[in-house]
Amino acid sequence: MTRTGAAALTGSLTAAGLLLAIGAAGAQTIDLGNVLPQAGGTASGRIVQLVGLLTVLSIAPGLLVMVTSFTRFAIAFSFLRSGLGLQTTPANLILVSLSLFMTFYVMAPTFDRAYDAGLRPLLDGKISESEAYTRISGPFRDFMLGQVRDKDLKLFDDLAPASIKPAAGAAAPGATPAERATVDLRVLIPAFMISEIRRGFEIGFLIALPFLVIDMVVSTITMSMGMMMLPPSVISLPLKVLFFVLIDGWNMLVGSLIRSYS
Repeated sequence: MTRTGAAALTGSLTAAGLLLAIGAAGAQTIDLGNVLPQAGGTASGRIVQLVGLLTVLSIAPGLLVMVTSFTRFAIAFSFLRSGLGLQTTPANLILVSLSLFMTFYVMAPTFDRAYDAGLRPLLDGKISESEAYTRISGPFRDFMLGQVRDKDLKLFDDLAPASIKPAAGAAAPGATPAERATVDLRVLIPAFMISEIRRGFEIGFLIALPFLVIDMVVSTITMSMGMMMLPPSVISLPLKVLFFVLIDGWNMLVGSLIRSYS
């Protein structure tokens, strides 16, 4: 057999093998029962559940900001960088990552309770989705109720439509824990967020105040020495960084932020 004939025979065998593989693959069908979660209802209902799950996962970062301590940490670190007069140091990635891991540290008991009480039984098929939602949201509700201000909770209670208003007196100042536990999450979450933003600004003011004093002192000294053309920030920036390092500022700030949730 010539070399050309051998090559043609090899090509024919390869083509035949490909046709057989395509035919076998075409004969197979996709079983949606193995792809979709095994639950009650029709296949369309399972598809809706899967779409809902993917939607929740896509907005998970926003949920993390809304119902955890991330907001307070991020605002405090932003005020710190602004007070030091540094534009890009530490980088946003570093500050966000530090805020994120501090959030995991503070929220670890809440995450563990939500997983053990709701998510694990749901994955094991022991409870339904509605019961899992109640069990998972319970620990986060307790955390937010421990941090939200009564004034902010009362504000959103007064503005809420009748369809989501909590039970009578649940959002009023001095309500019992059992009454506050009936507050709708659509009322509790925005109240918790503005409470966190307010506390973040309070902490930011305390952070920026010492740096403001350093700026004022340096500016007064440079003006009295007649150095009109020298920006005070040129001198105050290294002094503020040195001051922050000498007092072990990162240790003090991070420790104070974590203790604020104790």
